[in-house]
Amino acid sequence: MRQHESESWLELTKWAEAAETQAAPVFRSIEGIAERNQWKVIDAFQKHKVSDFHFNGSTGYGYNDTGREVLDLVYADVFGAEAALVRPHFVSGTHTISCALFGLLRPGDELLYITGRPYDTLHKVIGKPGDGKGSLQDFGIRYGEVAPLADGSIDWDTVESSINERTKVIGIQRSRGYDWRSSYTVAQIGDMVKRVKAIKPDVYVFVDNCYGEFTEELEPTEVGVDLMAGSLIKNPGGGIAPTGGYVAGTQIAVDLTAYRLTAPGIGGEVGATLGTLRSMYQGLFLAPHLVGQAIKGSVFGAAMFELLGFESNPRYDAPRTDLIQAIRFDRAEQLIAFVQGVQRASAVDAHVVPEPWDMPGYEHPVIMAAGTFMQGGSLELSADAPIREPYIAYMQGGLTYAHVKYGVLNALTVLAERELVVIKPYTT
Repeated sequence: MRQHESESWLELTKWAEAAETQAAPVFRSIEGIAERNQWKVIDAFQKHKVSDFHFNGSTGYGYNDTGREVLDLVYADVFGAEAALVRPHFVSGTHTISCALFGLLRPGDELLYITGRPYDTLHKVIGKPGDGKGSLQDFGIRYGEVAPLADGSIDWDTVESSINERTKVIGIQRSRGYDWRSSYTVAQIGDMVKRVKAIKPDVYVFVDNCYGEFTEELEPTEVGVDLMAGSLIKNPGGGIAPTGGYVAGTQIAVDLTAYRLTAPGIGGEVGATLGTLRSMYQGLFLAPHLVGQAIKGSVFGAAMFELLGFESNPRYDAPRTDLIQAIRFDRAEQLIAFVQGVQRASAVDAHVVPEPWDMPGYEHPVIMAAGTFMQGGSLELSADAPIREPYIAYMQGGLTYAHVKYGVLNALTVLAERELVVIKPYTT
């Protein structure tokens, strides 16, 4: 029997109808944001006269690759930035962020994260003094962080006392990472920029923008951020770009990142794009709509779990500034069942049962549901969680709303089958 013919599934569909009715006004708001972002992308394509010859790509050194050069201009316009660097040579979001930080910082400088400890995969980029692995601290770059207050807001007293003459880069992580706090909105980031620049005007403000693109009408570079970075296998790649990343910001900050990616004096002037340009252009074109689909799916997931008595963050009707939906469970078995249920809803590798493992770059065993067409494609439906207390699962992505809905219902069905949750009969 297929899972959507089971008794648990049939009962859950009644709850799903209630969740969708409850979330209908939120869905309309999300669709409006997606529409306006779609127009913004089309305007940028038209401004720079994008044509099919821009999709051809280049080989060797990649000199005079007009497709690559115009794509940079399109990204800069879409994100309201002076410049952008969009390349298939960035292998991940972590690599892109690493290039940005190494580009901006020099030995003796300090990086200060004001949103707490960044995402797990950056811990080894930051490293420890003398670790011998080429980390920031191995190169004599100091690191500091200021934990948010209990309500998730910035601890400005500690930030002000922590900024010193060596502080060169202020780091901000827009998304929650593996934390229960709310992600930071673009308006909040704009306030952070004003406040840190008032303390030390010459600092660079850097934002890890992963999972945030097109979730709001503005991007961090439109509120004063000097440099932001993201991955093309997340939001802006539109589920089509096979690899890559981008940085956008001031011309000097983008140039410094380009020198780190390639070499000083070369920067963004070279780099064969091979056969990637068409997918990067088309992915950007599709991204606003697909991000909207993913966010609607997250809202549905939050509404469903809240109706069934679970705690979610953000709540279904809260403002959204990234793709990530966090759901808190009481014990590890529930968390693992949820992630395995999401995997069971995949079109790719649905037969695979994910288990916790010691994944490179993470400090605790991690379980990941990733039945995606692009390996690690976080705009596609996926879920992951470190196996540690509190037991929080992080669901993100979904190229279609229907797929996210299917994933949520599958996950809840697995929980019910294993008697880890009781699905009460729905009553109006």
